[in-house]
Parts: sequence; C-alpha cells; structure tokens
Amino acid sequence: MEPVALGQEPVTLSVRRAVLSALGPMERVGVALVLLITVVAALVPLIAPHGPYETVGLAYQSPAQHPLLGTDEVGRDLFSRLLYGLRSSWFSALVVVSAGAVIGLAIGLLAGVRGGWVDTVLMRITDAGLALPGPIIAIAVAVALGPSLIHTLIAVTVVWWPWYARIVRGETRAIVVRPHFDAARLAGVGRFRLAFRHVLPGALPAVVIAASVDLGYLVLTLAGLSFLGLGAPPPAPELGAMAYQGLDSLFSFPWIPLAPAFAVFVLAAAANMAGDGLRDLLEDV
Repeated sequence: MEPVALGQEPVTLSVRRAVLSALGPMERVGVALVLLITVVAALVPLIAPHGPYETVGLAYQSPAQHPLLGTDEVGRDLFSRLLYGLRSSWFSALVVVSAGAVIGLAIGLLAGVRGGWVDTVLMRITDAGLALPGPIIAIAVAVALGPSLIHTLIAVTVVWWPWYARIVRGETRAIVVRPHFDAARLAGVGRFRLAFRHVLPGALPAVVIAASVDLGYLVLTLAGLSFLGLGAPPPAPELGAMAYQGLDSLFSFPWIPLAPAFAVFVLAAAANMAGDGLRDLLEDV
C-alpha cells in the first residue's frame, strides 16, 4: 500500500464525503431507510415473532393486551403479518422495476442502435403501450390472469417497460451520433460490441435514475392492486389486502387497517426520497 502524505486523505474517503455532501438531509434519510427496509425485509423470517398465518391469541386484542400491534380479526399477530407484508411489497416492487428496466433497456438499445424499420416498429409498439391507460391495462391483465401475486407482477411489468424503452432509445440515439461511436464503427467493431461497449454505459445512468424514482410509485401501484383484490388471495400477508380486510374495523379497532396503510406510506416515502437523492447525485456526476 502506498503511503498517504500528510494532509492527503484516501480517495475512497474523499469520494464518500463527496457523495454525502451531494445528498441533502431528506435524501440521506431516504437512503438510510431504503437500506434498513431492505435488510429487514431479507431477515423477516428471523425477526418476525410468529408466522404470518399463525393464530396467537384472541381476535381484536389491542396493542396493550398483545405485544406491539395486537391481533387481527382472527387472532393472528399483526406485527408479524405486517413484516411479511412489507417483505412482499418491497421485493415485488424491486422485481417489477428490475424486469421493466431490463426489458425496456433491451428494446430501447436495439431500436436506437439498429435504426431504420427496426426502430420504427419497436417504437410504435412502445408508443402504443404509453398511449394506453397503464392502471386500467394492469387491472385488465391481472383480472384476465386471475388473482395471484405472480400475475399481478406480470400485469404491472407489461405496462411499465415502455417508459424505460423510450428513455433508452432517446439516450442511444444521442450517443450514436457522437464521434467516438462513428470511430468505433469505422474501425470494424461489431454491432453487439458497439451496443454493449460504447452505448450501454452512456444509457444506463438514465435507466437507474428512472428506476429509482419509479420504486415508490410501484409500491403504491402494487398496494392499490392488492387493495382491489388483485394480489395474492387471502390470507396472504399483503399490505394493500390487509388494509382492505381491516376497513370494517376502522372505527372500532383502527390499528388493524391503519398499520399496513402506514407501512405503505413509509415504503413509498423512503423510496421517493432515496430516488430523488440518487437522481441528483448521478446528474451532478
């Protein structure tokens, strides 16, 4: 290891300080919450005191009678179900945003690099997807496939990828007119290498920014579909379905519907704050 001169800080430390200085207080809170939520979601089977379907006491026990959040309408531990619901909603949003980004990235990259009739056909399909009302199409696809978490994820992915395809295509068309791309093409570099070596690195930051901002909206979208009964069938622990099932108890036992609703709010708010911070950070780089 090379010695560090006095007054000279390591590069990793200076980069870390630069990143932290680029993030505002709210963005730092959002990033910290996202990291905490991800760790908690991964460790839910170890953290939850009970299983999501396990009856642990009488129905409608208050938080004062039963530890933490009390019990639901059939005597299941509400805190444990809330943790499993948080895990399902968070990882579902990550799956959809990842699948949509990958599909959109592939289509946008192909359209931008090939151009011509390939670009025209792929972008007309993309424009058709953007022109249709996304939530209604997602509901229609979910209803056609049947109530299931997997079907809900497929339905939302179907309406989510066109945004990424349009973004990537725009970034790609801006890159292919630059001198370094023309130089690589004239040097005999193949299209596959042109796309993944010379175009993808330039288009990827825009996809990362869009995906990070979309994560909060996806949490709300998936919770809304679950609230409408288009997620996993009961008694699966999903935050939207748990809030709907507890509506009858809103005035008598308010913690039952309000706890999952507040969890959805925390997930969406944390994702939005972290996404804004990542967007500002990448735009400054």
